[in-house]
Amino acid sequence: MLITDIALITANFIMFQKIANVLSIVSFVMVTSVIGGGYFGYKYVTSEQFQNKMMNKVLGEVSGMMPKVLDNALPDMTGESILTKPTISPTTLQKVGI
Repeated sequence: MLITDIALITANFIMFQKIANVLSIVSFVMVTSVIGGGYFGYKYVTSEQFQNKMMNKVLGEVSGMMPKVLDNALPDMTGESILTKPTISPTTLQKVGI
């Protein structure tokens, strides 16, 4: 083996090591940003501020639709009520003597 071949192999190995180190750092930054983004996103979604914001938005939408829905769904008048059999407890039957 010639000295130039050894130098070329060493240079290639050093270049590969540099590329692997850069990729390792990029991978670490990406994983850290995903975990951090997930954590802060979860904290924001579970916060009172976000819940109040969503409730106001949803209630605003629903209250706009509510009069229309109630006008269409409720009848103008109802029929007679349904009669039910009265229930008598066993203690009441004993008091009466039945």
